[in-house]
Amino acid sequence: MSRQMRLVTLSLVTGIVLMLIKFIAYFITGSNAIFSDAAESIVNVVASGFAYYSIYLASQPKDENHPYGHGKVEFFSVFVEGGMIFIAGSVILIKSIYNIFFPEPIENVEEGMYLILVTSLVNLGVGFYLMKRGRSLRSLTIEADGKHLQVDAISSFGLIVGLLIMKFAKLPWVDIALSICLGKFILYSGYKLLRKSISGLMDESDQEAIEEVVTELNKHRKADWIDVHNLRVQRYGQEMHIDCHLTLPNYYDLNQVHDRISEFDEILNNQLESKSEFFIHADPCMPECCHYCQVKNCPIRSEEFKQLIEWNSSNITKNMKHFRKS
Repeated sequence: MSRQMRLVTLSLVTGIVLMLIKFIAYFITGSNAIFSDAAESIVNVVASGFAYYSIYLASQPKDENHPYGHGKVEFFSVFVEGGMIFIAGSVILIKSIYNIFFPEPIENVEEGMYLILVTSLVNLGVGFYLMKRGRSLRSLTIEADGKHLQVDAISSFGLIVGLLIMKFAKLPWVDIALSICLGKFILYSGYKLLRKSISGLMDESDQEAIEEVVTELNKHRKADWIDVHNLRVQRYGQEMHIDCHLTLPNYYDLNQVHDRISEFDEILNNQLESKSEFFIHADPCMPECCHYCQVKNCPIRSEEFKQLIEWNSSNITKNMKHFRKS
């Protein structure tokens, strides 16, 4: 079993156990706020189950029908999880508004709080661990699952504070008010996950991945890498897909061009934490490149080297060579 599968299995088992505990707390108290917390736990379990399948699918090798691999399913997994969180928040708000007009008696508040405290501590610990491991493994699904558990833990802590106020201040309306606040918080959390998944499904530029690539390019650049531009980076699961134009001396023959592109590919793949697939378009240099070209003893140089242009996320992503002198 892969590391990702073990992590999502941990999330799934934890979610099932904590969901049962929260519903026990709801049945012994009748608290609307505790019901809100328990309802979100159903989402945790279903989302973790879908995450389990998406991790399995994302790990499958490329095939004829999926030449770019299966990593993009992680964005769909996060979309499902975000959508279910959003639906859970809506259900919680509807039930809260209903109970404003038709209140239900609340009992055994103290026992319910102890149970919720246990679930919140477990969720916080497991969520932190999943987020840390998700970032290190470059798994959007694991990271989203961990974030979801942390959101659940924070909302549970808020629930406990509200129940304490209700118990000692003798204010029964606090239960409904707290439930409404939790519902809004859960809705917003679902919205953020939906936004992130839609960005990935629409191939929105991954700024973090671009910065990572640009850093390594500047660190390991060679003299005959005269110019890199039109850089585009997308992360699908644990793989990155990188397109760019690489300007090389125009007197290189085809074998030299091939060797330099292979070197470019190998250097970045050795340095980047994610496995990368490159599509590199080779451009010939032009006289306008000479003022920032570092190639020594160039037989066709028309202008002396004047300055090194440091690549950054702004100039390297444009579809043009760096002709303009500063």
